Amino acid sequence: MSLGHPIFARWPAQHPDRIQLFSAPTPNGVKAGIMLEETGLAYEPHRIDIMANESHDPAFLALNPNGKIPAIYDPQGPGGKPLALFESGAILIYLADKSGRFLSADPAERYETIQWVMWQMGGVGPMFGQLGFFHKFAGRDYEDKRPRDRYAAESARLLGVLDERLAERTWVMGDDYSIADISLLGWVRNLIGFYEAREIVGFDRFAHVPRWLDAGLARPAVQRGLEVTAT
Repeated sequence: MSLGHPIFARWPAQHPDRIQLFSAPTPNGVKAGIMLEETGLAYEPHRIDIMANESHDPAFLALNPNGKIPAIYDPQGPGGKPLALFESGAILIYLADKSGRFLSADPAERYETIQWVMWQMGGVGPMFGQLGFFHKFAGRDYEDKRPRDRYAAESARLLGVLDERLAERTWVMGDDYSIADISLLGWVRNLIGFYEAREIVGFDRFAHVPRWLDAGLARPAVQRGLEVTAT
């Protein structure tokens, strides 16, 4: 099998029959790697060096015109036809459907799970990311601390929503681990780790999020998924 998509001129596939993953070890990027490891679907990872602006290489833009990781190319997509897909939430849903795992077939539970994925995509990701910018990166040098404080307060509020959700549940959806958990693990891990925002959001006052985070990070597939595009 040969793959004719332009991205393979820049990142050749050694195993063209497998799902091709193009990503980096960011909170969004690790979602796809974790999901692929959890499902056991055959895949080949390609590290996209976002610090070298590789996500804006014309070959990558042919796969994702938005120039962001992660993206996948499945040579055996729906109907046996190739499928190129970007946006981490869409990738999680697609891989869940393809594997039949981590997303309930019950319509009500399915949409409730997707609801929490969208909550991560629209709230947790952008807010935690902005806090990282203003707390650790270039924004920390701004004299005006109101942006930092705004994002710290909103990040803390979102953690409170998650904490309440987990008060009587092992995982976001209850007893069953799902794509809702996978979407969130990398972001919460990053917030208190790489972003060094544990104290500013008062992470240790939450009763349930730390337990959930530890349980998620203890999963072998999560540990592998965090590393698949790290080098």
